Amino acid sequence: MSRGKHPVPLDLPLPQALGEGLGKQDSAYGALRQAILEKRLPAGCRLPSTRTLAQRWSLSRGTLEAVFDRLRSEGYVSRVSGSGTRVCAVVPDLYLKALPPGAPRPEQPAGPRPRAQGVRAGQPFVARLADPTLFPLALWARTLTRALAAAPAQLLCDPDPAGLPLLRQQIAQYLGQHRGIVCDPDQVMVTTGIRHGLDLLARSLLHRGDKVCLEDPGYLSARELFTLAGAQWVPVPVDEEGIDVEYLHRHRDARMVYVTPAHQAPLGMSMPVSRRLALLEWARASQAWIVEDDYDSEFNYQSAPLAALKSLDLDDRVIYCGSFNKTLFAGLRVGFMLVPQALRERLLATLQNTGRSVGVIEQVALADYIASGAFLRYLRAARQAYQERRDLLLQILAREAPGCYRITGQQAGLHLLLQLPAGSDEARFRQRAAEAGIDLQGLAEHCQRPGRPAAVIIGYAALSPAQIRYSAARLASLLVAEAGLARC
Repeated sequence: MSRGKHPVPLDLPLPQALGEGLGKQDSAYGALRQAILEKRLPAGCRLPSTRTLAQRWSLSRGTLEAVFDRLRSEGYVSRVSGSGTRVCAVVPDLYLKALPPGAPRPEQPAGPRPRAQGVRAGQPFVARLADPTLFPLALWARTLTRALAAAPAQLLCDPDPAGLPLLRQQIAQYLGQHRGIVCDPDQVMVTTGIRHGLDLLARSLLHRGDKVCLEDPGYLSARELFTLAGAQWVPVPVDEEGIDVEYLHRHRDARMVYVTPAHQAPLGMSMPVSRRLALLEWARASQAWIVEDDYDSEFNYQSAPLAALKSLDLDDRVIYCGSFNKTLFAGLRVGFMLVPQALRERLLATLQNTGRSVGVIEQVALADYIASGAFLRYLRAARQAYQERRDLLLQILAREAPGCYRITGQQAGLHLLLQLPAGSDEARFRQRAAEAGIDLQGLAEHCQRPGRPAAVIIGYAALSPAQIRYSAARLASLLVAEAGLARC
């Protein structure tokens, strides 16, 4: 038989069957690659010529030549002048036992799974984050440019693993002036945010099976990060004053407790001084560490917030975590921890081994931004804007749905908790809200123990006044309808 007329050794699938939505070249490549991987074209088999395949598949020879060259470059075939193109890839039999695309997958092991994106700017009412439209981008751009121009070459290639000393100094000064914490820059460690800090703590301080006490209801990501570290986490009830310290005394063997004392996530209460002191005494007696997540303490609308729990810490048992992602904009990815001296070397070693994630230019710029006074000016403006948005939301609900709900946690932060009418079905209410274009996070998903009244988390900070007016009116009508259903 003449060259170029070698018969097709098997009925190759037409590339259109595999290549829906792809170009001709990608479709033909996929058909041949799949035939090789499935051993329908076994090792040593001679492929049809490009002329034969061009006629069979109604493609140009140029397209097929490009496909053959791609298969050769990836090691599927070899092309020898005078011998044609032969399969050279050896496919193990075990490969064929792998599940084909679209087949049912085996059950995955239990453990944390990615959750659908929650908080989003501009989406009622999951917008419990800093409003990016309030941030002065033009000023920030100038600050970044100035930081890059002034940064010495050595700083760009050999940054301090704990964070830029100038930024750590600015953070320490801010904490002393505004959170009541007397601290040294050497105690500050720069992270990408609070979750990064929790991950470092879990990797550095916990062994598999160590007990960690968490607020219930509480922050879901904390639970998942400690689970990834192999810790045994214990849900501790939260009452009107925060975490139940009496309950903690049942767990004196706990290695760590995680709390949000300034604005409990998600219930919203602030922990009073007496409860804070009791918590510190428990940590001292148990030789346990307290992780203080101070995620939104800058936004208090009734009075100056209580000084941080860390400010009362005489035994150096509190690890304080903060974040500029919550105060400036979510994409900044710069946070910090205030680390007890006994833990510094361990945490620093973990940070170095896992990679330093915070860019030096962002650190230089943020240090300049704070030192110039722009950070405090922004906080004052943002605090006023968020308070106005909160007030607008509460006014509309009070006017249009009186007696149909109860509010807690409205004195501070970027969200509040809205308790539904007695007897409400939380899942049903959220579904009806979704049908009306309102996304709501339910309290139940943050709880480990049942029994909490039905409630939803209302994030309002990253909504415009117009969005609040429109969505609050729809929310009010849903509450009125829910109250009627609950009474039936």
